[in-house]
Amino acid sequence: MRESYHDELEATTNDVVTMAQLVRTAVAEATSSLIDADLARAEKVISDDARVDDLHDGVELRCFNLLARQAPVAGELRTVIAVLRMCYELSRMGDLAVHVAETARLRFPEHAVPDPVAEQFSEMARLADAMIATATRTLIDRDAEDAERLASDDSAVDDLRREQFRLLLGDDWTYGVEKAVDTALLGRYYERIADHAVAIGSRVIYIVSGEAPEGENWPKAF
Repeated sequence: MRESYHDELEATTNDVVTMAQLVRTAVAEATSSLIDADLARAEKVISDDARVDDLHDGVELRCFNLLARQAPVAGELRTVIAVLRMCYELSRMGDLAVHVAETARLRFPEHAVPDPVAEQFSEMARLADAMIATATRTLIDRDAEDAERLASDDSAVDDLRREQFRLLLGDDWTYGVEKAVDTALLGRYYERIADHAVAIGSRVIYIVSGEAPEGENWPKAF
């Protein structure tokens, strides 16, 4: 019975890793659709999100079954609860990538963001991708030390967000209200993607140590 339990828990964790891989692709493709005004890519990101949602539902059901049928305790219980929360974080990242793609689709054939901020969004996407990759690796390796670095990595995304606001509020902004609103909302989407990666890191730390990291740079894990 316990062997079956551990197999099921490993399969559930593997599904979370697969979700992370799909989300990385979604963020990259959504960013390309945004920067290049690529309607086909935007549509694909939107339709492919169903795969992330399906995995989310499957992981959630498996975790509930493990809790109900196996009554895990101690480290096993921490893992089940943390994995359950991780799949939520990844599902939200996928939704945010869809929001980016929907903005690109809404403004097509025009570019949703002007040149001065396009490079910033490319950099925010690059940073977010690296953070998701780190969060995934720490889950696979149970590496709390690497997970702790995610909170500081997030500061680079926050810095870019602040720089965007300086541009939007500056006298040199000549692109109108619509693009200003789009830029502000899109910046928030990328900021939240990075925040969710940090949340995954906090849950890895919780699995390993039994304690959630604290401080203003960390979300409340549970």
